[in-house]
Amino acid sequence: MGKKKNPPIEKAVALKYDEKVSPAPRVSAKGDGHIARQIKAIAEEYGIPIRQDEDLVELLAQVDLDREIPPELYTAVAEVLSWIYKANEEMRGNPIK
Repeated sequence: MGKKKNPPIEKAVALKYDEKVSPAPRVSAKGDGHIARQIKAIAEEYGIPIRQDEDLVELLAQVDLDREIPPELYTAVAEVLSWIYKANEEMRGNPIK
């Protein structure tokens, strides 16, 4: 009899970026299971776009809360920030080409 595979645990990481405070985004919230669902629910409540990237979440989850992301993740996070910027513009009715 084969072993049943456990479903993956839902994870979430929230980033905060304020160039006046820090040159790099900081991890503002992270968690799995119930906490991850709360993070996502709050993002949805405030109209914050959510991007799913399991590999990036795994890496960001290793960063301590309120710490800047490491330089090794700048490119990946910049791609996410670009995606969020475009999503925000589209929600405002200003699609970026």
